Amino acid sequence: MSRYTGPSWKLSRRLGISLSGTGKELEKRPYAPGQHGPNQRKKLSEYGLQLQEKQKLRHSYGLNERQFKTLFNKAAKLQGKQGENFMILLETRLDNLVYRLGLARTRRGARQLVNHGHVMVDGARVDIPSYLVKPGQEISLREKSQNLTAVNEAMEVNNFVPEYLEFDADKKVGKFTRLPERSELSAEINEALIVEFYSR
Repeated sequence: MSRYTGPSWKLSRRLGISLSGTGKELEKRPYAPGQHGPNQRKKLSEYGLQLQEKQKLRHSYGLNERQFKTLFNKAAKLQGKQGENFMILLETRLDNLVYRLGLARTRRGARQLVNHGHVMVDGARVDIPSYLVKPGQEISLREKSQNLTAVNEAMEVNNFVPEYLEFDADKKVGKFTRLPERSELSAEINEALIVEFYSR
């Protein structure tokens, strides 16, 4: 199953979650797209709710179904709650951390930075967006990528860096200091429903 590349605002409204992180998609029309959007909110079945929750999380991180399920299965092998572990694993992906550091305006933009070889982990170039960063590792840009317009524009807009990351804006170097706690991740997601979806 391929990654969704259609209009993200329409998808945001369908899922009822801001995929851009700005919330703008839901300001004007906070209901589902289509001519019956405002008055046609059918009650979802249990399966429908589980599926919707899975799609919300999958599209938030911009993964295709295969990547998403692979990481979910990986979370099952860790100690603790599978749903929580899954959310934390998603957060440790390199493309996501590049986005969280404010080096890209969107996760899609962060994925491109990684894909195009602009990003280094502990001084070595890594061009795999799904690379799982470990606590203590450093994320930086290659010297010739330091002044990319897209990076500078993103840094002007984003000045919030989560507590599990350190960031030196002058050097454009970040450090993943520790794993995030569940309370620091999206409160809009009920990961228990995703566990139920895959347990069917």
